[in-house]
Amino acid sequence: MQESIERRIGILRGRIEEACRKSRRDIGEIKLIAVTKNFPSETVRAAFNCGLNDFGENRVQEAVAKYNELEDIRRQIALHFIGHLQSNKVGDVLQAVDIIHSIDTLRLAEFINKKTDRPINVFLEVNLSGEQTKYGFSRGKLDQAVDSISALPHVNVLGLMTIAPVCSNAEETRPLFAEMKGLNSAYGFKELSMGMTDDFEVAVEEGATMIRIGRAIFGERS
Repeated sequence: MQESIERRIGILRGRIEEACRKSRRDIGEIKLIAVTKNFPSETVRAAFNCGLNDFGENRVQEAVAKYNELEDIRRQIALHFIGHLQSNKVGDVLQAVDIIHSIDTLRLAEFINKKTDRPINVFLEVNLSGEQTKYGFSRGKLDQAVDSISALPHVNVLGLMTIAPVCSNAEETRPLFAEMKGLNSAYGFKELSMGMTDDFEVAVEEGATMIRIGRAIFGERS
């Protein structure tokens, strides 16, 4: 298992490097988040042994159970929560993760702010495509959200996050990613979370600083 993960990571890093070369970016600007949803703790450990330190989870209960089994390396890992977060799971997620990528309502951000007395690093999820199946702030509500959430004392906004629509050609995502980069810069944020297995190269070329990759590292989920 570790050998196949190491091989995939090598291929993936080569593709990231090429995207950086095309866009004249430094590969050191890109943080690779390995998405371990539905994979056991042994898979996380194998990826860690291959040099990865940032891991993403979509489900709170799975993250808590899995990373309890990795207590010996937990302090060497940054755990990113990238799924939809319900308010009744906030207490659990605050104990388990380091960064939350999916703040999609002001109410959720306020609830997090009340539940902790330490700064929590977050991204604000944006739904530029308007897809009803996706969460996130619309463009029209983003200004108010940024202002209100940035003012919360225990919520530290690192930047914006988005999930692009599924497209047959990754190039179709470029306008959306470019718009996200423009918004992120306009708000003065330094970090931008966008890009997955099928579109990360375009995301990198358009300014992503964090990409969330599962299948290209671990293969298909069972």
